[in-house]
Amino acid sequence: MSKSIIEVLDGSRQSPPPVWLMRQAGRYLPEYRALRAKAGDFLNLLFTPEHAVEVTLQPIRRFGFDAAILFSDILVIPHALGQPVRFAAGEGPRLEPLPNGEALKRLASEVDQAVLAPIYETVRGVKAKLDPGTALLGFCGAPWTVASYMIAGQGTPDQAPARLFAYREPAAFGALLDLLVTASAAYLVRQLQAGADAVQIFDTWAGVLSPEEFARWCIKPTQAIVAKVRAQISGAKVIGFPRGAGTLLPRYVEEVPVNAVGLDWTVERGLVRARVQSRVAVQGNLDPLVLVAGGPALERAVDAVLEAFVDRPFIFNLGHGIVPETPIAHVEAMLKRVRGK
Repeated sequence: MSKSIIEVLDGSRQSPPPVWLMRQAGRYLPEYRALRAKAGDFLNLLFTPEHAVEVTLQPIRRFGFDAAILFSDILVIPHALGQPVRFAAGEGPRLEPLPNGEALKRLASEVDQAVLAPIYETVRGVKAKLDPGTALLGFCGAPWTVASYMIAGQGTPDQAPARLFAYREPAAFGALLDLLVTASAAYLVRQLQAGADAVQIFDTWAGVLSPEEFARWCIKPTQAIVAKVRAQISGAKVIGFPRGAGTLLPRYVEEVPVNAVGLDWTVERGLVRARVQSRVAVQGNLDPLVLVAGGPALERAVDAVLEAFVDRPFIFNLGHGIVPETPIAHVEAMLKRVRGK
């Protein structure tokens, strides 16, 4: 059975477009909250394949999305490089900061695949239970975004610690990104080998970079990851998501050979149609907060996204992850409108 999302990534237009949501497995679902409480700890939930398989499949059972996305986190890579991560309730991820080049010596020279082995087991477990017509997506964080958390030890409003590090010690920062490129490519390859149909590279903080930094710290590392993945898996399907790239999106798709590019909700749709969707499939760009609002605002927003992009290869998605307070009824209404039911 063909998978509609993979057909879009191959350049085919689908009507209605396939749908999945970033963070579709998460806190807005009561079944997720129940399993999260049972697991007791986020990392235990993530690294226990039985739990992670169940979480990955929960939104598929409830909504029938066209793709399942692996339940994991972008910070498993630094965790497997010897920078332990913990998730404090209500605070988000925490790592021991790496404020300068000297601190980078604390990292391993390569990723410990034994740490990541449970994630590959989760991929295999999901694949075994997933309907043949539903795609399975793997993912990783892009080097710039992952490095920004590693350096600051947590998320920050503008990722100033990582930007200052890159300005002050560009050679050391480049070495860190090279390490992350190699680790991330190996991680994606193993996800694909375990059964993922495609992978997405999340560059959540690409939008804080200047054009020059964007080329150096977003485009080049992502180029390298795609090249390394395809050197081992010819024709691997890759979605890039440089959130906040704005007017730099055309340059991104010209230089990074992705099959599709994710759009946040702030991007100018005319620019995308003229200079991005003419080259590759696009994915996104519904505002996650309009999904919280629901009602006529949601209907108008869904219609505007469809009108802009549906006549070319397109995957319906949000412009970032679904937020915990999203009503389930609004997700159901969105799906009905996208699918014309």
